[in-house]
Amino acid sequence: MRPHSPSRPSADQAALDRRVALLAAYADNHSAFLTVNRDTEYFEIAEVDGFVAYRRSGRTRVQFGGVVAAPDRQAPLLEAFLADARSAGERTLAVQLTPADLPLFGRSGYRINQLGSSYALELSRYSLAGKHFVPLRNKISRARRAGVQVAEVGVDRPATADLTAQLAALDRQWLRSKGSHELAFMIGERSGPADRYRRLFVAERDGQVLGYISFSPVPGTRPGWLHDLTRRHPDAPPGVMELIVSDAVGRMRGQAGRAEPGWLHFGFTPFVGLDQRHRVAGGSPAVDHIVGLLARRGGKLYPAADQVAYKLKWRPHLIQPDYLAFHGRPSVGAVARLLRLTRVI
Repeated sequence: MRPHSPSRPSADQAALDRRVALLAAYADNHSAFLTVNRDTEYFEIAEVDGFVAYRRSGRTRVQFGGVVAAPDRQAPLLEAFLADARSAGERTLAVQLTPADLPLFGRSGYRINQLGSSYALELSRYSLAGKHFVPLRNKISRARRAGVQVAEVGVDRPATADLTAQLAALDRQWLRSKGSHELAFMIGERSGPADRYRRLFVAERDGQVLGYISFSPVPGTRPGWLHDLTRRHPDAPPGVMELIVSDAVGRMRGQAGRAEPGWLHFGFTPFVGLDQRHRVAGGSPAVDHIVGLLARRGGKLYPAADQVAYKLKWRPHLIQPDYLAFHGRPSVGAVARLLRLTRVI
């Protein structure tokens, strides 16, 4: 994870760069880069080179992802975090844990339940050939025929004042239309010092921005990019977002067909892919009941079905369960606070 352009860092930028370096060294979570979002708090101790990222909701610390530290230093850092929370009279829970995180959190007294699933596409195996992809290819072709062009900001075109203003206007318009149906805390951001690590692809026609996708770097055993923040103008022709993804993947795979190793991660969707096979011993039956109820009847609260349909149309090569974990016995109130903090409800 390297910035696009070097500069003399401020104290805040130096702290960001240090955390990004720790992510590159130790993180193995497709959404790990989201820990550097604004408003995130960090727990650190002098004895361990690493951190625990979290936000507060009432008297609860909601940790995001696993512990960012060398494998043999994760347990002492997590235990110190729990001890600090207890001394402050606060409870702890964790979201977006991967299967690799579960032994550590289980040994530390967490009760673990599946919350949803994540999806990823291996870039070296990517292809839109075959009958399954006919609708997708048609949508991409339709957008191209409509005159839509895709550019990577900072590579194909500069981040001008006009572009910045259009992106900001699109953000406002999108959020008004979506209300609370965009995940907070578990989704990336646009603008700010962390942008120097992200890649931003925009779709334009006749100088008007029709949509964009921001991609965040992914470290670990499946390195690559996270298909993260997305915006689409209501007047955009069909296929605009698919065209952005297709062109971005072409860029990520390298020039002249030289595929570089790596993955495109479509990220986490709550309440989907729930399966008995993914249950963890000692998990909370009450949490399973709430998550299952939202999976069956929560379509009006959160559009999980639409999200997963978009991800599945690309035929991802990996579907992986994501978990949440409560330290100690979970309560209905704690589940509700988590869902409100993350804007799932």
